[in-house]
Amino acid sequence: MKLAVQLTEALCVFVVIFYLYCRSPAFRPLKPDWPRPRGKVRLYLVFSGIAILGNYLGVPVVGGQAIVNARAVGSTLAGLLGGPILGMLVGATAGVHRVTALSGAAAFPGAVATTLEGLLGGAVHVAMRRRPERLMTPAVAFATTLVGEILHMGIVLLLTQPHEQAIAIVKAIAGPMVIANPIGAALFMAVLLERQREQDRVAATSSARALKVADRTLRLLARGLDQASAGELAAIVKDETGVGAVGVTDTERVLGWAGIGGDHHRPGAPIASPYTRQSIADNAVVFADGVRQVYDCTVSPTCQLGSVLIAPLQVDGVVVGTVQLFETRGRRFLNMNRSLGEGLGAVLSSQLLIARYQEQKSLLVMSELKLAQAQVNPHFLFNALNTIIAILRRDADRARDLLIHLSNFFRKNLKRSSDLSTLEEELEHVRAYLEIEKARFEGRILVETDVDPELLSLQMPAFTLQPLVENAFKHGLSETLGAGRATIRAYREDGVALIEVEDNAGAWTEPRQRAGLGMHIVDKRVKNLFGEAFGLSVTCVPHELTRVTVRLPTKGATA
Repeated sequence: MKLAVQLTEALCVFVVIFYLYCRSPAFRPLKPDWPRPRGKVRLYLVFSGIAILGNYLGVPVVGGQAIVNARAVGSTLAGLLGGPILGMLVGATAGVHRVTALSGAAAFPGAVATTLEGLLGGAVHVAMRRRPERLMTPAVAFATTLVGEILHMGIVLLLTQPHEQAIAIVKAIAGPMVIANPIGAALFMAVLLERQREQDRVAATSSARALKVADRTLRLLARGLDQASAGELAAIVKDETGVGAVGVTDTERVLGWAGIGGDHHRPGAPIASPYTRQSIADNAVVFADGVRQVYDCTVSPTCQLGSVLIAPLQVDGVVVGTVQLFETRGRRFLNMNRSLGEGLGAVLSSQLLIARYQEQKSLLVMSELKLAQAQVNPHFLFNALNTIIAILRRDADRARDLLIHLSNFFRKNLKRSSDLSTLEEELEHVRAYLEIEKARFEGRILVETDVDPELLSLQMPAFTLQPLVENAFKHGLSETLGAGRATIRAYREDGVALIEVEDNAGAWTEPRQRAGLGMHIVDKRVKNLFGEAFGLSVTCVPHELTRVTVRLPTKGATA
């Protein structure tokens, strides 16, 4: 009984040491690939220390020939957490110490047993490494250590001489060690998991707050990072985190500030803190906790701020600024605020990337719009002018009307800046084109329109209709020998809007689908705006008809 109490006291010392380790910055959360090499070095040092301390805190028995000890806890847990090599190294280190620093008949058998217990823990680690949530449990730690201690007793019986002494040693140490060490290992694992759960709770809370900040700043950062948006961003982050102050910078100067120190950390001032410059230069989070590293304001000697976390803001891997969380000298920087600050850097960087993407997309849309405007066939202008000149000789009023139509057509082409228009605006644009083409073909071509009035407010990319009508004339009707007919329809079907441009030439061929740059741009812009379910399709019956159909959502049309 006395031995069990003494061994329990030693285990309590170990648990306290391990608890302090779990609370230290050296601790890293458990993950499927944890620990990495640096983490394994830390685990080796911690568990080797525990195992060696187990030798010193052990209780000698059988005249000093053996020690009731708790070093198996160190080697077994090292194997469970770090794998066979780590477990073997910790066990071997503690075993060598047992043989060289302490004497007794059971020294060498104990060293062998401790090494094998580390390997046993490592074997369990390998067997269950794909299910870390089941491996890292008190039950597994208890069972593995129990089996290891039973193995330990067997090795002592096998390797200790004389045999009678071996039996006496096992009788003295088996009870306390087989019971106390598995319980101790289970307690160690419970401490480890509780620390892990605490960090998970902090991470979950930080993620929730980061998402809330992201929601509140989504439209804000769509404007980009400038003094106006940075000031609002700093205020939102301070409101959500509760820290003493929040700063936002670009790579050269302070853009926004909220909280303590606003009297001297003014927007527009150049960056003065070396921590900020370090974060920008290294593209890394910088943390001055106020204890080991103190934040000393270089702007004002009376500044109350004493700790800071600086997270870089980046777009496509290039740092464009920082977000900074500050606390005062008399207030501790909470782990949750630290985790939240690190998460905010990633979230806000993602939003800036989205804003940049939207900006580039808008520029692309405008480029496509300008390209669509430029697609007007120059031959159309020459033909139109020749037609007007010919008509001028016999009908000056008709020629004047055609000049007005031509002027309206090009004015709409040049002045339209929005990337959206309504069906009504598209029809007005096309009407001017059609009047000129009908005059050119001197009544040989009939143009009909059949448009649902409720669709006149339907929105679509600007210059959707004109390229389709122009293609009908250029690649179809202009090549017919007989009477030509063009029809423009707009109607609803199965909850979508369909706009058709049809001619009776039937001259469309497959290669021209991509060759028609105007039609290709129309299809691409519709899909970009409304999705892949919408766009352009072509139906052709040779020498009978060609029908180009644009499929659009009815959202925005009059119900």
